[in-house]
Amino acid sequence: MTTDSSQITYASAGVDVEAGDRAVELMKDAVKATHSSAVVGGVGGFAGLFDLSVLKDYRTPYLATSTDGVGTKVAIAQALDIHHTIGHDLVGMVVDDIVVTGAKPLFMTDYIATGKVVPERIADIVRGIAEGCALAQTALVGGETAEHPGLLGEHEYDVAGAATGIVESDELLGPDRVQDGDVLVAMASSGIHSNGYSLVRKVVEHSEFTLESHIPELGRTLGEELLEPTRIYTAACLELLEKFPVNGEDGHTGSGIRAFSHVTGGGLAANLARVLPQGLIGVVDRSTWEVPAIFRLVERLGSVPLADMERTLNMGVGMVAVVSSQVADEVVSSASEQGISSWILGEVRKDDGSYSSCEDYVQGAKGVDGGAALLSKTYL
Repeated sequence: MTTDSSQITYASAGVDVEAGDRAVELMKDAVKATHSSAVVGGVGGFAGLFDLSVLKDYRTPYLATSTDGVGTKVAIAQALDIHHTIGHDLVGMVVDDIVVTGAKPLFMTDYIATGKVVPERIADIVRGIAEGCALAQTALVGGETAEHPGLLGEHEYDVAGAATGIVESDELLGPDRVQDGDVLVAMASSGIHSNGYSLVRKVVEHSEFTLESHIPELGRTLGEELLEPTRIYTAACLELLEKFPVNGEDGHTGSGIRAFSHVTGGGLAANLARVLPQGLIGVVDRSTWEVPAIFRLVERLGSVPLADMERTLNMGVGMVAVVSSQVADEVVSSASEQGISSWILGEVRKDDGSYSSCEDYVQGAKGVDGGAALLSKTYL
């Protein structure tokens, strides 16, 4: 059958259905590798199915859900034509928001919008998502790739994802468990992660460097550093909860983990304040760690004020555990044994009002009228 040249088809409008099918073929093995026996059906269904009977031993379970993207970091991936790391970023941004509640992420879905489906590029992105899900011990049960010609450029795309987890209601982490005298344990970031790239890209744009420039203090090119995948903390946090449970033998808060704070947009102080109750303050000691070179480079190249750096970037701390002082040293050792550099970051104190006049005092962050945080001393 021939098609009149005057006829408008889906293909002539810019959508290639066959390319989408080819992308699915390239990615499906990576997706299947994340599936456990709880995943029902295979790749390609209208909806992902998960067998909740595997959760029958839960007493009073809560579902936890989160959704996110990776922001303008995708512009770096597109500029360098490197797409296999963005998936790790997406998974980390979603599942690590779930684990801060104490929940185990069960399954995840993704969404990719692009100006033109290039099967190999889409498959690279999804393989990265699958690899991230494997690290988080989370099933990737479905997703969607949408071709948006005219809205996005041929080489442009954006990614988003959502995940669902589960936690026993009496093991839920949060501000109500935090006590005066608790200790803050830092878990190192792998780099900038996936927040603040609008600032970072602006700095690079106005510097003498390009993404291909080799930076001696980084030991690699600037682009390679900026694409370093977001560290995924879920498995490590769940193992810490196994070793240092939130509840004691009497069923009440014990000498273990009290809360986690995922350091994303807003920086360390704002995200820490979210998991503390009113009347308590987390005092962070900047002198306990050396800020990684990439942050110092961004600060120097853009003459970025320190306050702006700290409100935008993680400065080397990607996750904070709030723990009982009785187990703080053990938590540090346990996290370090899992390959995540960790250290005592500070402590929780009563907020008697004497800190509020300090320049680096933060309270009521992210819409949560909870506790406060203070960044004290100076970096190494």
